[in-house]
Amino acid sequence: MAVTSVRIQPDIEERLGAISERLHRSRNWLINQALREFIARETETAERWKQTLAALESVAQGNVVQGDVVHEWLESWGSSNELPAPKVPE
Repeated sequence: MAVTSVRIQPDIEERLGAISERLHRSRNWLINQALREFIARETETAERWKQTLAALESVAQGNVVQGDVVHEWLESWGSSNELPAPKVPE
């Protein structure tokens, strides 16, 4: 396992110590857990951005469903004649 030095601001160090005692976990464990959660969140954010760019490119190429078709589908929800989700015309 690698060792990395980090300068922690005094107020954060104090709160980290308090949480460490309350949870009966080491400061090392808490810092690693926080980093895991941060990395997971940032990875998810990057993936969402990638999907957003792909969706925008798809729209730019004209791959869209007309608004009135979407509204008709939404209005059918919960009725006995619920429509299938609209698809992009080919």
